[in-house]
This record gives sequence, structure tokens and C-alpha cells, in this order.
Amino acid sequence: MEGFFAIAAIFIALPWIIFHYITKWKTSASITQDDEVLLEELYNLAKRLDERMDTVERLVASDNPDFRPARLVHDSEIDNQQLRELEQMMAEKKGSAR
Repeated sequence: MEGFFAIAAIFIALPWIIFHYITKWKTSASITQDDEVLLEELYNLAKRLDERMDTVERLVASDNPDFRPARLVHDSEIDNQQLRELEQMMAEKKGSAR
């Protein structure tokens, strides 16, 4: 009888536990719809804050000619290209979701 429980534990319980946690791992590894919405909101917030920072820097620079912005490059083309690619990906994703 003890041998039966040992064999059952090895061939039934152990694989069941392993497959159970593999399934949990696979389902939790993907991004949820709520996460996508949150990321999009954070992206839009970051864009607005960047625009505000540009405005503040322009205002301060107009009042004080000695002011040097903390940013190394203002309105960098490399950054803008990456933002355009990201916006294009987001637009494609919205188009395919509808």
C-alpha cells in the first residue's frame, strides 16, 4: 500500500504540480489589457510633461539670457523618431483591436 502512494505521488501528483505552476507562469507572464491602458496613460502623461518642460525652459530663457537648460539636446531628432515609431505602433495596435 505504501508503494502505491509513492508511485501515485511520483506519476500523478508531481506532474500535476509542475503543470499547474507552468500554467500559472505562462498566464502571468503576459501583459493584461489594464496594463496596456496604464502604459498608454503614462506615455501620454510623459509627453504632456515634456511639452510643459519645454515651455518652462523657453519662458525662463526669455527672462534670463544666462539660463542654460538642463537637457543636453532640445527637441532631439533621435528622440522624436523613437516617439513617432512608438505612436505608430500604438495607432496600429488600436486599429487592429477594433
